[in-house]
Amino acid sequence: MLTDRAKEIVNGADSKMKETVNFLEEDLKTYRVGKANPSIFNSVLVSYYGTMTPLAQVSSIAAPDAKTLAIQPWEKNLIPAIEKAILDANLGFTPQNNGEIIRCTVPALTEERRRELIKKAKTAGENAKIVIRNARRDAVELLKKAQKNEGMSEDTEKEGEGEVQKVTDKNIKSIDEIVAAKEKEILTV
Repeated sequence: MLTDRAKEIVNGADSKMKETVNFLEEDLKTYRVGKANPSIFNSVLVSYYGTMTPLAQVSSIAAPDAKTLAIQPWEKNLIPAIEKAILDANLGFTPQNNGEIIRCTVPALTEERRRELIKKAKTAGENAKIVIRNARRDAVELLKKAQKNEGMSEDTEKEGEGEVQKVTDKNIKSIDEIVAAKEKEILTV
């Protein structure tokens, strides 16, 4: 039976791992995969009265169809700054405006670009796994310290290590599934 201290260590490791999985999911959403998705602009920052502000906080972003993204700034004087931010973000879009709305046409992905995106997604997945393994290592070290300094029994420490390994395996499996799903999405023409 795990003690409260051992549960605390296991839960702490699990929450760090879940944060990593969530971060990876959000990061992979920003990959442009040939169909219009407003989350592509999550990383775009616009100079708004001297402050770098996320694009979504100074405009509304919509996908009126599968190949177009429409950006409606809250203030018309932001149009040049938004266009510059989109170009600077190097997302592969050429923004066009009609004085009120900025439109970005999403070009079809080339085979080479698809391979690049898959490679990038796999690298992001591997980096997330490294963070999870580090969280596991930290948790195991905490359990060993608790056994040595706080009087935790060796059985409890070993059981805690087993629980940490279970949550590690579960979160690594989640990462593999997320990356595989993204790979499938990228390959879908």
